[in-house]
Amino acid sequence: MPAESRIPSETVGLKRALRFRDLVLYGIILIQPTAPMPVFGVLYQESRGHVVAVILLAMVAMLFTSASYGRMARVYPHGGSAFLYVGKEIHPSLGYITGWCLVLDYVINPLICIIWCSKAAINFVPEVRYYVWAIFFTLLFTILNCNGVETSARINAGMAAALGIVIVLVLIASVRWVLHLTHPTAGLFFDPLYNRATFNTTALLHGTSIAVLTYIGFDGISTLTDEAHDPVRSVPRAIVFTCLITGLLAAVEVYFAQLVWPRGAAFPDVTTAYVHVAGRMGGPILLVIVNAALLLANMGSGMASQLGAARLLYAMGQDGALPRRFFGAVSLKNRIPRNNVILIGAVCLAGALAFNYDLGAELLNYGALLAFIGVNLSSALRGWRFGRWSQAFPILISLAGAATCAVLWWNLSPKAKTAGTCWAIAGIVLWLARRRFTILPGEQTA
Repeated sequence: MPAESRIPSETVGLKRALRFRDLVLYGIILIQPTAPMPVFGVLYQESRGHVVAVILLAMVAMLFTSASYGRMARVYPHGGSAFLYVGKEIHPSLGYITGWCLVLDYVINPLICIIWCSKAAINFVPEVRYYVWAIFFTLLFTILNCNGVETSARINAGMAAALGIVIVLVLIASVRWVLHLTHPTAGLFFDPLYNRATFNTTALLHGTSIAVLTYIGFDGISTLTDEAHDPVRSVPRAIVFTCLITGLLAAVEVYFAQLVWPRGAAFPDVTTAYVHVAGRMGGPILLVIVNAALLLANMGSGMASQLGAARLLYAMGQDGALPRRFFGAVSLKNRIPRNNVILIGAVCLAGALAFNYDLGAELLNYGALLAFIGVNLSSALRGWRFGRWSQAFPILISLAGAATCAVLWWNLSPKAKTAGTCWAIAGIVLWLARRRFTILPGEQTA
């Protein structure tokens, strides 16, 4: 009998095969290298033309936060969630509220993908109205997810490689455009960072609060702790390095886009503004390539996030936080929480018809920024609890992360804060109702 067959299954763990560069590559794929392209027009509009500045300012906040995520990943190597960190280090009730706010992210993500896909489809077939495309993509995502269609890691890696090629084509076309400019002024090259005529601090902070969307997903690296070489060192470094690479790459992408587009000129469509910039720098062919690539990327992201949201609601149903009979049900044929998939599809369709892309992006960041604040405070409290003054520098980094994320959260639009707060209040009501009406183990009467 082979020796390996005599090893008890309980002792077999995951293979530690992921090196530092593998973790960074995974993080970049998770975030998507074209992340700033779909939101470019909104950032340009809200920051009054300071897209590079808001991308870099958001990167500073995310670097602080990524350092906190890295430290917490060392303490809790088997879980990389904000609600776990907050629940363990601050209070379980606050951990639940943090998790509930993250549910908002899961629901909003497919919603904004449907909006973007519908706008991109109009670029191909303008004769079809927006609401028709919104219904089409909602039904497509929902039907495919109800039938158990999932994207594999190979498809995701292939998509990331294709998007990388698209980025290279865009950068080559933009550099050619700039080189063929006649008598460019110095102000043209500094405008994306600072334009004295349009600069406004409130607009800059508001744009930065939306630019956080570019970095969403970096925390997913912390879930690979059990498969990483030297996870104590490699995972925290990979989280920070992924944020840094994402920010610098995003800054380059939007910098050249601003150089190409005429200063102060309106976009044909704000949501798909980057597509029109690509058309200006590379002609109709590049417009079609960029539009198609981003359309496919958003379709994949929308489908995956809809199924992820359905599974999260299923877990909450199984846990009793939501009615088990509806949310905890699974289709016997495909082993999919079909009720949740259909419910989220209906919510996304209603949102796609009622919201615009920028409001959806801000709503997503509402939950993300609150979660980031919680992670930073959890890291600071743990440092103080177990290190005191010897942990002064990491504590200051975590507090700086909490402060910057709080400032960005405050600078979200009033509509986003109102809608997000209503969602948070609904979560609190559900939590109180669960505590009031659910009989917990040990509380049952004989």
